[in-house]
Amino acid sequence: MTVACLESLTFGLGHLVRAADRLGERLLLLTRDPAYYAYELDRLPAGALDVVVTDTFDVERSAGLLRRTPRLRGLISSTDTWALTGAALAEHLALHGLEPAVLRLTRDKAAVRNRLHDVGLTRGRAVENAEPDREARGLLLKEAGLPLVLKDTAGTGSQNVWLVRDEGELDAVLAEASGRDLKGRLFAEPYFSGPVYSAETLTWDGRTRLLGVSSRLMSPEPRFREEITAFPVAFPGPQRTALERWLDRVLAAIRYTDRFAHVEFVLTADGPEVVEVNPRIGGALVGEGLCRALGVNVYEAMVEAALGRRPRLMEADLPGGPAVAFVLGYPAAPGVFSGVAGLDRLTGMPGTPAWYPVKRVGDLIEHLDDSRGYAGIVYAEAETAELATHRAVAAANALRVLTDPAGREAPGG
Repeated sequence: MTVACLESLTFGLGHLVRAADRLGERLLLLTRDPAYYAYELDRLPAGALDVVVTDTFDVERSAGLLRRTPRLRGLISSTDTWALTGAALAEHLALHGLEPAVLRLTRDKAAVRNRLHDVGLTRGRAVENAEPDREARGLLLKEAGLPLVLKDTAGTGSQNVWLVRDEGELDAVLAEASGRDLKGRLFAEPYFSGPVYSAETLTWDGRTRLLGVSSRLMSPEPRFREEITAFPVAFPGPQRTALERWLDRVLAAIRYTDRFAHVEFVLTADGPEVVEVNPRIGGALVGEGLCRALGVNVYEAMVEAALGRRPRLMEADLPGGPAVAFVLGYPAAPGVFSGVAGLDRLTGMPGTPAWYPVKRVGDLIEHLDDSRGYAGIVYAEAETAELATHRAVAAANALRVLTDPAGREAPGG
């Protein structure tokens, strides 16, 4: 019996293989490039899963491969990039999954914003008339106000997101955005001030369980670069209960019925405001952190959901474990990634810190304003998320991500 996985996040594949094994399923990974999962694949026993290399954006070709897969019982699609492809495949093959219309909605940030506004779950609407001409500019300022955020309706990894604090910045940002290759459409929304968090949730049959909340420590304005995450944030009981009820209403408003979600939100002085709803488990090391901090392999719920079964995680008692934190490791300057200095210093530091590589030596790092720029992740543990953060930051401060600026200019580099 087989469960297929249409690509995956950088980390978590090992947990997914072990989850499938425990449930009596064989995992099949469809991927364009197995090297992307080198860290995970190198740590799995030989033959732990089946890997098929194909163009995973080609729905017909992927569907043909899966139709020839004996005893295929489910499909997992856990990335933003392949979310709509996965929905189309599940529909083609009559496999369990969210309605494609729901996934299309979650991948349209402007549409989500307006749906939530219509039901009173956000104070701001999306403004899609974000053009540089005078009339459109005036309408944008009137409807979104200042400060505002301009971003791509289908963006990922904090790419193509601009903060606008005054009219002068608006002109510059509109000019810059007009030259960008967007995955969706440019739109504006109010900028909500406050700390950023992400809720890690599991929904089944329209009911949502809040597994915990991750902190999202960001770079200074005007960038939106993610830098430090910790889990679980210790909210007081009544506040956590209120958050879970609010999240249930948010996901119900977009008809999100069955799977993990990673809901980014700002906790403003007037309550939570959604940043975006991601139809997947959290990226980077969020999934790893969930497994360790909750004391269970949460990826079993991903496999069960793909099979159309109610995940046991919806009601399970969670034994718990250490709190976790991680720091994204960015170089000081763009260039060709040449390694990490100081890894030997992690030995003996508190929190059992570890380096999880994302880039390979020789990879070009050009963009330092968003998540395309980090070369790896420093992970650490402690009794609380606060202490884990201190340990992860101390470990990260001992490292230097190295780049060769000269290599950036090399022919063919």
